[in-house]
Amino acid sequence: MKTKIAENIKFYRKQLGMTQDELAQKLNGKKSLVSNYETGYSTPDIYTLCVLAEIFDVSLDELVEYEK
Repeated sequence: MKTKIAENIKFYRKQLGMTQDELAQKLNGKKSLVSNYETGYSTPDIYTLCVLAEIFDVSLDELVEYEK
C-alpha cells in the first residue's frame, strides 16, 4: 500500500496559499508538525486527516489518495 499523504498535504496547503505555520495553527500544533507531515517523517492520525480534509475542502479519499 502506498499513499501520497505527504505530497497532498503540501499541495492542498499551497493551493490555499497557506504557510506551514498557518496550517499548524489551525491544527493547534507547531510548524514542525506540518513540516514532518509534508516530508513524510510522520503521518497524521485519522482524526487529524479528517480535520485536514475539512480545512482543504476535499474528501478523505482525495487527501490520502490510496494506491495498490
